[in-house]
Amino acid sequence: MKTFGKSQGVGRVEDARFLTGAGRYVDDIAPQGALVTYFLRSPVAHAEITELDVSAARDMPGVHLVLTADDLVAAGIDTAMKAGLVNNQDGTPGAAPVRPILAVGRVRFVGEPIAAVVAETMEQARDAAEEILFDFNELEPHLEVATGGADIHPEAPGNLAYDWAMGDRAAFEDARAAAAHVVSLRTVDNRIIPNSMEPRGAWAEWDGTRLHLCVNGQGVWGMKDQLSAMMHLTPEDVRVTTPDVGGGFGTKAFAYPEYFCVAQAARALGRPVRWMSDRTEAMLSDNAGRDLVTDAVLTFDADLKITGYRVDVVSNLGAYNAENGQAIQSVLYSKVMPGTYDVQAVFLNVKGVYTNTTQVDAYRGAGRPEAIYTLERTMDYAARTLGVDPWELRRRNFIRPAEFPYRSAMGELYDVGNFGQVLDRVEVEADVAGFAGRRAASAARGKLRGLGLCFYIEAILGAPSEDAAVEFNADGTVDLFVGTQSNGQGHETVFTRFLSEQSGIPADAIRIVQGDSDRIARGGGTGGSRSVTTQTNATTAVVTKMVRTFTPFVAEHMGVDDADVRFDEGRFRAEGSNLTPTLMDMADLARAEGRSDLLRHDETATLPARSYPNGAHVCEVEVDPDTGGVDVLAYTVTDDFGTLINPQLVEGQVHGGVVQGIGQALSEHVVFDDSGQLLTATFMDYGLPRAQDVPMFTFTTEPVPSTANALGMKGCGEAGTVGALAAVGNAVQDAVAQAGAGHIDMPFTPLRVWSSLNEERRATT
Repeated sequence: MKTFGKSQGVGRVEDARFLTGAGRYVDDIAPQGALVTYFLRSPVAHAEITELDVSAARDMPGVHLVLTADDLVAAGIDTAMKAGLVNNQDGTPGAAPVRPILAVGRVRFVGEPIAAVVAETMEQARDAAEEILFDFNELEPHLEVATGGADIHPEAPGNLAYDWAMGDRAAFEDARAAAAHVVSLRTVDNRIIPNSMEPRGAWAEWDGTRLHLCVNGQGVWGMKDQLSAMMHLTPEDVRVTTPDVGGGFGTKAFAYPEYFCVAQAARALGRPVRWMSDRTEAMLSDNAGRDLVTDAVLTFDADLKITGYRVDVVSNLGAYNAENGQAIQSVLYSKVMPGTYDVQAVFLNVKGVYTNTTQVDAYRGAGRPEAIYTLERTMDYAARTLGVDPWELRRRNFIRPAEFPYRSAMGELYDVGNFGQVLDRVEVEADVAGFAGRRAASAARGKLRGLGLCFYIEAILGAPSEDAAVEFNADGTVDLFVGTQSNGQGHETVFTRFLSEQSGIPADAIRIVQGDSDRIARGGGTGGSRSVTTQTNATTAVVTKMVRTFTPFVAEHMGVDDADVRFDEGRFRAEGSNLTPTLMDMADLARAEGRSDLLRHDETATLPARSYPNGAHVCEVEVDPDTGGVDVLAYTVTDDFGTLINPQLVEGQVHGGVVQGIGQALSEHVVFDDSGQLLTATFMDYGLPRAQDVPMFTFTTEPVPSTANALGMKGCGEAGTVGALAAVGNAVQDAVAQAGAGHIDMPFTPLRVWSSLNEERRATT
């Protein structure tokens, strides 16, 4: 395992704070006496609003303000939420229906916010909301992940939001015409709710000229930009902060209607205003993940080399475009669509559709788990259909080490990789050689045992540039300002130790400053597994600049020429001088001499390219044919993350990602009834994985350092989820195939597995 520096054995800097209840989360630090906000939400999935009368609510005890869409417009707020678009095949942009902050004219999903009630207490706000007269004419909802049905928006006839394509359709058709074998498979990637430990929340305050919004997000600058634009405030008059965050997973990366309402309420009232979601409210209103139906076709020559690959996706956007909703299953999906296989005749067509459900946007992996799930399930299906070992089929089609850098059919430049080496390692770690014996032992107990493999690759996303600054304080501490945002990953540990090792500044003197648009001018936030790679690159740059800036000052005090000064092992040195000062020594001296220009150092650094983590997941399951129950007995991961900065934290990221993948594969599933009501709106109904559902599992690495950054790193935050879905799916399929069952899709609940097995039994009796 290749690691960097001395950080591999350290504990997490932030753990003592979190484990002793000293974390500072958004709802812990709201200003004393802040008013509370309650949102009246749509009780139906699709309806015309015929009446909305809030006058009685405004007269209720304790109520200070009730906001509707009309009130926001009257306050001069631009009420259209931000939404990114992709282009159709003909070059025109995808549909762009307005998503209002509060409902206008129609409601389009259960949980859509209609009005915001601001009161002294939550009880008073709820009581007032019950006095709002909301009347409507219910309309037929469209819930199927398909075009057609009752139109939700006039801008999208047939509910088609976009029809996007990438690749070479003609080349694929030529490959299909010449193929010795053609294999097709439809897969369904079920909708899930992210369910971070801490739900979304925010509070705002207005001092008469300036707005401060505190929100538990994944970066402050996007929110600041939207607030200033929509509320017509100068950027200088908006401050956005983010304290400790209890999980993000992509869903907290975006602006939501509640934040604008809280901000406007604070401005209108001149008092702090807060809002915190409860769990059911979060399930109704948070961006969901996945939710797509895919048809895949693989073509092979007589030697079982892949000659072509086509994928047709229908993606559920929900009722409106979320910020990145159109891009997730199109642009982001495409980046890893061909996976680790050497195939150039590739074509991807994605249709996005609107439904009367909550919006769908980024969730851990954001398009890459979906693409790998389709590809790796289809590879396993092809192996069964063609009568070849699935491991051999992959080895036969891997991009070879000598072919790197490799330009994929989707335009991605894979810099390095040795996929065969990774697969060889995981085969040993998972004891694949002993699987036949374990399967026989299960069979003797009347159980079906299956082994599933997924080989994944992912592309690190997000802006390649990041900012960092180091400031020496009078009290002997050093602030490291970072542009990323921790959501619980352990950034404070990584960034503290990294700066310490690079600069010689004692780790216990370093404080990480993040999540404050007043103190940090720019930043890319957190998402797409970018944080450690981009932030350490920026930190390296600022240390280099800091040493260069201090060098003339050091040389002057050493009595040597600038060119004679070098910096190594945390100290300045020069021939002819017995002084070996540290950066801390020189900062103290600079302060004493009034050299404030030496006490803060800022730098921006840009990575030349993105990195491509990859790896193999092997899952071993046992299925009870009498109940359909699936037990995950063993799970093995071998990854290539390049150089590891902190292996302990990397392993934690892999474990967390794998568990989220196992959760989606086995139990997590969003269910709406025929009228669009959410049936899985509590933890009594929504099947989050529990400790008993997940085995202890191992993590090893076979690193091939990236050439896309100086340290050879590859991001790791989402890799666990990218590989887990298909590994579990292929394991379950391998188990039920022994009983003759056909293709089965997520979630592999007992009922679904039992039904598949019994359909086969009925067909053969």
